[in-house]
Amino acid sequence: MAAAPSYLASSPLSRLAGPRRGAAAAAARAPAAAPQQLRLGCYRRRAQRVVAMAGSGKFFVGGNWKCNGTKDSISKLVSELNAATLESDVDVVVAPPFIYIDQVKNSLTNRIEVSAQNVWIGKGGAYTGEISAEQLVDIGCQWVILGHSERRNILGEDDEFIGKKAAYALSQNVKVIACIGELLEEREAGKTFDVCFKQLKAYADSISNWTDVVIAYEPVWAIGTGKVATPEQAQEVHVAVRDWFKTNVSPDVASSIRIIYGGSVNAGNCAELAKKEDIDGFLVGGASLKGPDFATIVNSVTSKKVAA
Repeated sequence: MAAAPSYLASSPLSRLAGPRRGAAAAAARAPAAAPQQLRLGCYRRRAQRVVAMAGSGKFFVGGNWKCNGTKDSISKLVSELNAATLESDVDVVVAPPFIYIDQVKNSLTNRIEVSAQNVWIGKGGAYTGEISAEQLVDIGCQWVILGHSERRNILGEDDEFIGKKAAYALSQNVKVIACIGELLEEREAGKTFDVCFKQLKAYADSISNWTDVVIAYEPVWAIGTGKVATPEQAQEVHVAVRDWFKTNVSPDVASSIRIIYGGSVNAGNCAELAKKEDIDGFLVGGASLKGPDFATIVNSVTSKKVAA
């Protein structure tokens, strides 16, 4: 049996069977309270006459199907997506559960790329239950979602572990949707920027080439709760993230990297969120399981052309 990598000695995998701890567990179980507004102003750009993307890449919409679906329901969803009319200037990705990736890859239109929801931190081997980046490549899977709050706060993955997973996936030509975001109590304590910047630093400590990375800001209090950050709240964090890249990575990366929003995005609120300059797209949960709604979110790219 292959020896475990040395960096697993203190990794969260050794603690996965343990109970969830403290405030983070309570926050995840309890309904989220109405979010407080972020202190606006310190990162706000001056209003522009026409709203456009601050990032130079295409609008990006990902659908995270999480632990949902059966062969029949996924066949129906794929049929809806295949029949949908989608704006051409959007990169569209969906992330089925591992066991359905092959089914989706073989039946979904080439217009939409396929992502995994997780990947192992290194080369495959004696790691029961894990899936390697090499295996994702083998079945034609182009993307992986990493750092999602459910992996962080339920399964105990820490910042360093996530950063190393991202680096290995990229080394095998698997593109990364890198998630960041704060808990409700962290937002209420005014620590939103501190938390997000710490998570970004862990990615930056392992990643040197950001060409195939999309950043997904997902405030934990807005995921699956029906609560959504206001367009102003989301924009405030997105511009702060872009400025962090400018200062800590490079101005070129800051101007090119796509920063997308996730957290109860749906067909009804996507247009207003999409109007914000630094919101370059969305990572969608529940609404991505409804083909027509997901198509509406993809097509919200047209809101970028609406006068402010």
